Amino acid sequence: MSLNTQSGKRGLNVSQAGQFGQISRVLAIPSNPRTPSQMGVRTILGRVAARWRSLQEAQRAAWMAAAKEAKSTTRLGQNGTLSGFQLFAKINCTLAQFGQDQVDAPPAQPQFPDLAPQNLVITNTGGAIALKLGCPTNPGENTVIRASAPISQGRETCNDFRIIGTCPVPVSGSADITSLYTARYGAPPVAKKIYLRINQFVGGWESLPTTFWAIVPTA
Repeated sequence: MSLNTQSGKRGLNVSQAGQFGQISRVLAIPSNPRTPSQMGVRTILGRVAARWRSLQEAQRAAWMAAAKEAKSTTRLGQNGTLSGFQLFAKINCTLAQFGQDQVDAPPAQPQFPDLAPQNLVITNTGGAIALKLGCPTNPGENTVIRASAPISQGRETCNDFRIIGTCPVPVSGSADITSLYTARYGAPPVAKKIYLRINQFVGGWESLPTTFWAIVPTA
């Protein structure tokens, strides 16, 4: 990696990774639509931060020690080390987001099973769009699906994903995620590309994601 590689804000400019390499752009203040989803995440973060402050020092020390063994990928693609609070927030925000009880002690890192979804198939039958995941095995209740909004089929990468739910039980080797997707983004237009990022969570830990994509066909 070049020694000149940068990431983050400097003055009125922001350096970041782009589709064709590093880019620098003018700093823009993002909009704050205060959607229910956005506000829900903020509420969870606030509660998790308050819980961290209420821990005993010995408990915080345990998270700091566990964080030294937990690696995180930075925006520049390098392996980094989390702080104790970052690991605590990462674990407990995931648990809270999926309706599970938060924890005060760091859980052991699990061995994740093989990912059940194998591919994304989009069909168009008389104008009825369907999105299905090929699942030869049962995904269980902890396979998380993140999806992109419809984008140009000329795009080769996508980094903007939102959780749409957990993978439903497959029928005849296929899990129908149409309703999950349309509830978030509406029916996708013909000729647009859809990206999915799928992983598992166990005890608040998340596995590395696998990415699938498909183009909405014409009828």
